[in-house]
Amino acid sequence: MGKTPTLVDMLQSGVHFGHRTSKWHPKMKKYLFGNRQGIHIINLEETQKQMEKALAFCKQVTSRGGVVLFVGTKKQAAPIIEKAARDAGMPFVTKRWLGGTLTNFSVIANLLKRFKDLKRKQEKGELGKYTKLEQLKFSEQIKMLEEKVGGIQDLMRIPDAMFIQDVHKDKTALEEAARRGVKIAATCDSNINPTRIDYPIPANDDAIKAIELVVGMVAQACKEGREEWEANRSRLAGALVQNKPRAEV
Repeated sequence: MGKTPTLVDMLQSGVHFGHRTSKWHPKMKKYLFGNRQGIHIINLEETQKQMEKALAFCKQVTSRGGVVLFVGTKKQAAPIIEKAARDAGMPFVTKRWLGGTLTNFSVIANLLKRFKDLKRKQEKGELGKYTKLEQLKFSEQIKMLEEKVGGIQDLMRIPDAMFIQDVHKDKTALEEAARRGVKIAATCDSNINPTRIDYPIPANDDAIKAIELVVGMVAQACKEGREEWEANRSRLAGALVQNKPRAEV
């Protein structure tokens, strides 16, 4: 796993800036250095420690073939989350979190099946047999489903873990994960209750550079774990072929 960012890297990205002191959550106290001009300052040494734990966890999950679902619906975070998750080969939610995504997965699974079936038929030209009006309706359905579930179209089961970029913004995702026993790694700004997170990463969850740094590190850990898993699977497949008994002549 790549090294965690240096204190200088995090300072330059604004990771240390929390919210106004009036908006803080007391449970974040142990991760705070103090305050300056009414703004809480996050202790970056604590950020390093907690990030190491979170990254090790995410890599462990994917190195075993597991899936980490990335969630970030905040406007400035969404494109960063999507790009990083795609690069890591992980599913993502960057639009609105659909209620029941985890707690009523069978309904979501049916939506995914419908979406993939329509896309397949569209790509193969099988929708050409319908009238222009019907084709238009199918296209609108595909576009609507792409927005709703496009990022999780390959999610075949409840994810093994989740990374949430802004717990306050995506609290429904947090609640559903907790109800289903899905482990959570998340960015925790000074206004967040970190006790609800399995692997909290104390950091600014608003500044674009800070988001890029944290999300990028999590995605890299997931990617490294996935590559390990794929390499091990290939070695195992090769060994099985090599040891396969030859047919008698």
